[in-house]
Amino acid sequence: MDVQIEAGWKAALQAEFRQPYFTDLVQFLKNEKRSGKVIYPPGSLIFNAFQTTPFDRARVVILGQDPYHGPGQAHGLSFSVPAGIKPPPSLVNIFKEIRADLGVTMPDGYGNLTGWAEQGVLLLNAALTVRANEPFSHAGAGWAHFTDAVIRTLSDKKNHLVFLLWGKFAQEKQSLIDPGKHLVLKAAHPSPFSADKGFFGCRHFSKANAYHVQYGIDPINWQITETHG
Repeated sequence: MDVQIEAGWKAALQAEFRQPYFTDLVQFLKNEKRSGKVIYPPGSLIFNAFQTTPFDRARVVILGQDPYHGPGQAHGLSFSVPAGIKPPPSLVNIFKEIRADLGVTMPDGYGNLTGWAEQGVLLLNAALTVRANEPFSHAGAGWAHFTDAVIRTLSDKKNHLVFLLWGKFAQEKQSLIDPGKHLVLKAAHPSPFSADKGFFGCRHFSKANAYHVQYGIDPINWQITETHG
């Protein structure tokens, strides 16, 4: 497995790539492939979030649990799907909240969030891979060690990030974040099962932008346009 990762991230996380757990994780993925398992996303996109959002540009973190497990859905960005793939219900609800919060038009039937990632929104899943049609199947493979280190490194080495923690799983990562340096916003998960229990009306998108403007940081343009194939 050839880890392709942006130079700033490679420097910030170099110690992690030398840890025994990471060697074990790579071996686990190789064994999965050898045994004929279909893994999402494709190998070239496992670290897509890091390639698309360089370390020096990261200013918002949206934490998901693991990649989508259906054909063609996962492309290495949490909550996002490639163009041509129907947006899953959680993403549809995220767009609903953005419309209500910011009064902007969001697309129907298009859910590629690469435009956010290019602006500095790190779309990070806690596990970066999943077995086809088996949600959470790689959750215990070692990815949590790596992605916890990502969150801790961001907290330690950067200032004035906004962490959007939706649902119980994401909120359990709050202990990795220094609240004195960063803004942590929590709400229910945007899933249809919980969106009406505190996600709708959370206004996280305007709050994130207001926080950054306060510190002279450019706000995110949350409006999605169908520009990425």
